[in-house]
Amino acid sequence: MRMLIEIVRQSLATLWAHKLRSFLTMFGIAWGVGSLLLLVGLGEGFRSGQTRQLATLGQDIMFGFPGRIPAVEGSTQSGRTYHFTYQDYLAIRSEAHSIKYISPVLNREDIRAVSDYGSTNGQIFGIVPEYNQIRNVPVGTGRWFNEEDNNETRRVAVVGWELLKNIFPGRPAVGAPILLNGVRFEIIGVLAKVGQDGNNGTNARIFIPIQTMRNLFPLKEQNSEDAISFLNYRPFAPAQHLQAKQEIHEIIGRRHGFDPKLEEAFGDWDTIENNQKVGKIFDAMDWFLGVVGVVTLGLGAIGIINIMLVSVTERTREIGLRKALGATHRAILTQFFVEGAFLTALSGGIGLALVGGFVTLLAALPAPEGFDTPRIVPASAIVAIVSLAVAGIAAGLYPARQAALLPPVEALRQE
Repeated sequence: MRMLIEIVRQSLATLWAHKLRSFLTMFGIAWGVGSLLLLVGLGEGFRSGQTRQLATLGQDIMFGFPGRIPAVEGSTQSGRTYHFTYQDYLAIRSEAHSIKYISPVLNREDIRAVSDYGSTNGQIFGIVPEYNQIRNVPVGTGRWFNEEDNNETRRVAVVGWELLKNIFPGRPAVGAPILLNGVRFEIIGVLAKVGQDGNNGTNARIFIPIQTMRNLFPLKEQNSEDAISFLNYRPFAPAQHLQAKQEIHEIIGRRHGFDPKLEEAFGDWDTIENNQKVGKIFDAMDWFLGVVGVVTLGLGAIGIINIMLVSVTERTREIGLRKALGATHRAILTQFFVEGAFLTALSGGIGLALVGGFVTLLAALPAPEGFDTPRIVPASAIVAIVSLAVAGIAAGLYPARQAALLPPVEALRQE
């Protein structure tokens, strides 16, 4: 034990005697560790930020929009528009087996909203109560719709956070009246702010029961009072998203008399599929950034091996003298191994500490929209530690073996 302590002391003394060389070597390893952790952390911060931003829409949300169908059977050159209907929604709700929640949406943007304190043109959504199980509509004060509100066509409304600032500035809104195109409604709920900066479209909407919307504000440009704007739905599990989409296509195609395999007949937005594609992109980005970081770390390890070999060359006479005085092969091997391992461990620890401090500093700053603060990813930290261990062993053992194998007589002859 005493011999090991003495070897460690001699190793530290040697490193201190060559401060600049030791510093530059440690800087290379610290830079490599920091690059690996920070690059992967930046990628993960961007991934989580995009995931969080998509989550402001809703969980596993899917949209179905009407497209165009051939005006003449078999013709691909002509097409006509068609529209989903409320009866389509009822048929899907009763026949589709992979859809957990579905809501028709009747959307009008030409309705004037007037209160006792102001007025604005609002985007009015007529929806069913389970809409809040699909989309992200957090109620801040008051309540959301229930089945009685919809079935009894009550004139009640839930108002978005942004819109509320224009028509009820600094005043309580729940229980207050609001006029929509001159029709009196009662505000039963106010949504909390959606999105980091409050620029989500949900904040500027007014939601009313769809039966009330159908009676008072049907789509103006449509001949059928049964028309709706689009469908929002959510499958039982993300893996069923393609099956859910196919079921809707088949039901709509059958009801409107066209082939459900016509891609142009539907305008779908599948956030589950989008998330999967984005996830693959971020996985590739993580691998790329990780490889760049590992290469940088490897260059630092090569620098340590090179410096230790230079140290062996410079101290050839010292090694010969020590072996002539009785130093064992093991003692010489241990000394150089400890120097290399110490350099690697200390510089790696400094890199970890600096990146940890930098990430903590960034966490205190406001992150841009769609980007979260970089974080130290456990997998990348494990890769860095393993790489450091390999680098430390390589940087210590190979030069140490070269030093230990020097014959004392040949070593003492070196100038």
